[in-house]
Amino acid sequence: MGGMSDEGASSVQRVIAVLTALGEHDRGSVGVVEVARLVGREKSQISRTLRTLAESGLADRDPDTLGYRLGWRFFALAARAGEQQLLLCAPEIMRGLVRTVGERVHLTVLDGTDARTLLSENPSRSVQTANLVGRATSLHSTSCGQALLFDTTERDIRALFDGTPFVAKGPKAPKDVDEFIARVRRAAGKGFATCVDEFDADLAAAAAPVRDHRGRIVAAINISGPKFRIARNLATAGRQVKAAAGYLSENLGWRRSS
Repeated sequence: MGGMSDEGASSVQRVIAVLTALGEHDRGSVGVVEVARLVGREKSQISRTLRTLAESGLADRDPDTLGYRLGWRFFALAARAGEQQLLLCAPEIMRGLVRTVGERVHLTVLDGTDARTLLSENPSRSVQTANLVGRATSLHSTSCGQALLFDTTERDIRALFDGTPFVAKGPKAPKDVDEFIARVRRAAGKGFATCVDEFDADLAAAAAPVRDHRGRIVAAINISGPKFRIARNLATAGRQVKAAAGYLSENLGWRRSS
C-alpha cells in the first residue's frame, strides 16, 4: 500500500495549522486573512480549508463578522479524547500516590449532588476504607465533593442543593448549605480539601481537583483512611494529593498560569 502523497500530506498539515490557529486565538472569531497570516499560507487555500472545516462541524463561521472559530464537533471530539486520557493516565498516578501515602486512592467525578467513583487503587493494608468504585457518595460530606466544586459559584452551589436535605452521616458533616459553602471556599484557598468524621465516624480524607486542557474541573483525586492513621498528617497528605491531581491535570493538557 502506498504512502500519502506530498499533496495529501500538505493538506493535512494545512488543516492542523488552521485548527491550531483557531484554537490559539482568544478574541472570538478570526477572519480568513488573519488565519492565512498566522499559518503562512495563501488566502485562497485557507479560505477553502475553512469552508471544508465549517461543513464538517470542526469550525463555525460567525454570521455577523464572517470570521471563524472552533466548532461543536471539534469540542465533542476533544471531550471524548479528554475522557480517554483521564482514564488512561489516572491509574499510574494513583498507584504512585498509594505508594506515597499508603492509603486507598479514588478518582471521582461530579454526578448531580453526588460524587461517583470511577477508579480506585488499593494499598496492601489489612485495615482500609471500602472500595467505592461505581458508587455515588454525597458531595456535602466528602472531601472530593468539596474539590469538585472549587470553581462553582455560591449561587450555583445553592441551586445545586436546592431541596436536597443535608443528612448528616458523620458527626462533623456540615449541617446546611451555608456551612458547606464556607468549607468549600476555605479548601479552595489551599488547593485541597480535607474531611474528618464527615462521611463516616473515624474516617479521614483529602482531595484535590483535576483540570482539563481548558482549566475546567473534570474530576477529583482523593485518599481516605482510618482517622487514627492519617488525621495527624492530613494536611501533608492533602498537599501530596494536590500534587498528584496537578500532575494528572498536566497530562490532560492543563498548564498552570504564571
